[in-house]
Amino acid sequence: MLTLDHLILQQGDFSLTADLTLPRGSRCALIGPSGAGKSTLLNAIAGFLPPRTGRILWEDRDLTALAPAARPVAMLFQDGNLFPHLDIARNVALGLSPNLRLTANDHARVREALARVGLDGMGDRRPGALSGGQQSRAALARVLVQNRPLLLLDEPFAALGPALRAEMLALVRAVVEETGATLLMVTHAPEDARRIADRLILVSDNRAEPPAPIALLDDPTPALRAYLGEG
Repeated sequence: MLTLDHLILQQGDFSLTADLTLPRGSRCALIGPSGAGKSTLLNAIAGFLPPRTGRILWEDRDLTALAPAARPVAMLFQDGNLFPHLDIARNVALGLSPNLRLTANDHARVREALARVGLDGMGDRRPGALSGGQQSRAALARVLVQNRPLLLLDEPFAALGPALRAEMLALVRAVVEETGATLLMVTHAPEDARRIADRLILVSDNRAEPPAPIALLDDPTPALRAYLGEG
């Protein structure tokens, strides 16, 4: 269970409050206007932004003062963050060891993650030799190899076309259902939220609302309706 306990985040003149609980194993979409604070919230959970006040807890363990590497969190950013001078296997291995000192078991985990995302036998290729969709798969493999119970996605597939984006979302959904991981994904597309999520958090007007069933998209609140442009 993820708990944001009376959390207040501050960046310059911008502030965001969140006081909510997300059950373990949830697949939650974060939606809301650009600049509302969706990525800010993920960065705080991951440990890249210390809160002004409040706490971040996972299974009742206080994460607030922990460094990012010490948190049970894996995060996939919009650009994938693949290093062009490293082959795909070593890019994935960075999720296990920043200095790339790997055990035989680590190498096996890298191969398994690549196979899981459909890149079996492609570990010796560099990112520039891959398509955009294959690069997204490699970035996802680096997240999966970490085997963390809390997975954060910050619009990682936004640059992909509709068909390929749907394929990647289906892959992520299959993985989190298989592993039982808790997923929080930032998206601007309601159709993507429907594909992957069972819950929805609206981030708007300097506040992250408590999670609601994804069916709220079919009967939106006034704030959600305004965001969706439904009058």
